[in-house]
Order: sequence, then structure tokens, then C-alpha cells
Amino acid sequence: MAIIKKASAHWEGDLKTGIGSISTETGVLREAPYGFKARFEGGRGTNPEELIGAAHAGCFSMAFSMILGDAGLKAERIDTNAEVTLDQVDGGFAITAVKLILKAKIPGASQQQFEELSKKAKEGCPVSKVLNAEITLEATLES
Repeated sequence: MAIIKKASAHWEGDLKTGIGSISTETGVLREAPYGFKARFEGGRGTNPEELIGAAHAGCFSMAFSMILGDAGLKAERIDTNAEVTLDQVDGGFAITAVKLILKAKIPGASQQQFEELSKKAKEGCPVSKVLNAEITLEATLES
């Protein structure tokens, strides 16, 4: 059974002075502004890289929760940040890396279990699978 999720983008103008908006079918994002300044100069609005980071962090956290459950564990807390690297390469730009930073509190988990299960979640997360970039994981088990 395929599940299809939809999003859209609208753009007006040239690259540097134009402005766009991004929307999702759920309405969570509705005409959220994005543009050159938000992407490259720290201006207001969102950008594709931070949206990819949010999607990856959310997907990984859910995958990790599922894998923990399969191992008979339940997290008290899972906090995942994603750092998406946009580099200039060959006269253009590319997302070259994603670093996931995980901090979790999981009663009863050993360090070895934590490392094995978080690696399994990184590799199994659907967003990890779609990204053609080096994806690293920094994981900290808190007590």
C-alpha cells in the first residue's frame, strides 16, 4: 500500500529578489515564505535545507521509537537535531551531508544497545534512504 503525501511551492521573480511560498496538504505549512535571503543570508522565512532537516529529524525519531519498541524498550525522551550541509560544488550547490544529533533517555538501555539500535534507525528511516548524502549520527544516551 503506497502512501502519498503532497506539498507544493510557488515562486515569483528572479533568484535573488524573488519570493516563494511552501505549503503542505495538511495545512501545517500554508504559504510559508522562502527565498534567497532566507536560504543564503539568514533572512526571514524557511528554506529547503531546514525543511529537509526537520523531516529527517522527525522521521529518524519515529523510526528509533519503533526499533526501541521492537527491542522491548521505551524511550522516556528522544530529541533529534539535524544539521544539513549545503556546499558549492562544480559551479552549483548540493546537499553534501546531514548530521543527526540524538540525545535520548531510555530506561534499561545499555550503551551498546543504544548505539546498535540508533544506527539501525538511521539506516532504516525512509528519509535517510532517499537522501543521497553522507548521513552521520552523533548519539548520546542520557541517564
